[in-house]
Amino acid sequence: MTSHLTPSDLANWFAEGNKPRESWLIGTEHEKIGFCMDTLRPIPYDGERSIRKVLEMLAGSDWERVEEAGNIIALKKGFASITLEPGGQLELSGAPLATIHQTCEETTTYHKILRGISDELRIGFLGMGFQPKWQRSDIPLMPKARYGLMSAYMPKVGSGGLDMMLRTATVQANLDFGSEADMAKKMRISLCLQPLVTALYAASPFEGGKPSGLLSRRGACWLDTDNRRTGIPACTFEENFGFAAYTEWALDAPMYFVIRNGRYIDCSGGNFRDFLNGKLPQMAGEFPTMADWELHISTLFPDVRLKQYLEMRGADAGPWPWICSLPALWKGLLYNEQALEKAWDLIADWSHAEVSQLRQQVPATALATPFRDTTVLKLCESMLDIARGGLEQLDLCNHSGQTESLFLAPLERAVESGQTQAEHWLNLYHHQWGENIDRVFFEAMHA
Repeated sequence: MTSHLTPSDLANWFAEGNKPRESWLIGTEHEKIGFCMDTLRPIPYDGERSIRKVLEMLAGSDWERVEEAGNIIALKKGFASITLEPGGQLELSGAPLATIHQTCEETTTYHKILRGISDELRIGFLGMGFQPKWQRSDIPLMPKARYGLMSAYMPKVGSGGLDMMLRTATVQANLDFGSEADMAKKMRISLCLQPLVTALYAASPFEGGKPSGLLSRRGACWLDTDNRRTGIPACTFEENFGFAAYTEWALDAPMYFVIRNGRYIDCSGGNFRDFLNGKLPQMAGEFPTMADWELHISTLFPDVRLKQYLEMRGADAGPWPWICSLPALWKGLLYNEQALEKAWDLIADWSHAEVSQLRQQVPATALATPFRDTTVLKLCESMLDIARGGLEQLDLCNHSGQTESLFLAPLERAVESGQTQAEHWLNLYHHQWGENIDRVFFEAMHA
């Protein structure tokens, strides 16, 4: 008799991510919004100046091409990859590394290569969280089967999903955990602090060529994308939260698809619990494999996502110095025991309802958002103090003897001034740019 997967098997998959402290690494992912330098329009997939051409030129001899239906859709090299997001955003998923100094080297090398390609093709890449000028209908959907299925499903479950897919860009940090208890603690801390990060990294104040009234238009997309797979799962605030509780949440979250023989099968509307019991209508009588579970987990988008590591998902993409600041911030908070305890003390009595409400508010008011008897700006000061102390305790230095705390500099400047990157750009828009949105393409250009 064939044995089928159980909820315990699925929960144990997360537990396989447990690592001893000395093996903890950190990964960094960052997306960029491409545009043609002469027209400022989005880059198409095909043509002389295209995403396909960029990927082919990036491939060189070092990267392995990944194709789907004859289209190059990604590049891989070891644990790193360059992937194509739905609206043509280009994402570097960096390798897991031991220090933020190494992350800086990886990011710098990537940008130098991308800059050479950009100069040749006359294209640019924006370091900001939301496409500032072009409408959703102007953005070409990239030729990946999963994006076709997702784009058909998104409007059924929220107003922000298509914008999230086509017009946003983020920077993300991935961190390890040592045990189930360590994961649960880090998950709770990082979910509570994620609205602070959204505020501090706010870098998307424009939409359709003018100010949107929001400082993180990207953050606002996630407020109505698909509430059954996004946000802050209530189970993470329960006292007994662990791998099993997250598994139960994921079992009831909607599915998108499964893959069979290289073909995507639309399973939207179903859930993995039915699949586990052989009752998923689109896969009648079939039971899932562990690969199906891993794929499903990758289609859930809570503010902190559990895989066999933790993904921090709250920040807008931003200018170059901000990329390395994000993994530095989270490493300082979560990888030093003293800092972890201080971070826990900061948020220990915050409720799920309070944090959810804060999450709703920060896309509009960022650092000025009130919380209890203080403000997000004051809380960010405390968060940065803890992170700086954690990185200095870890004492991992570069050739000049500087610790990883040097990468917190753009965050410290923002907190000191009380001004986000979004507010800086808004000030330029109203005073120096003559309300000409085209100026932001060159002010915020990465390469």
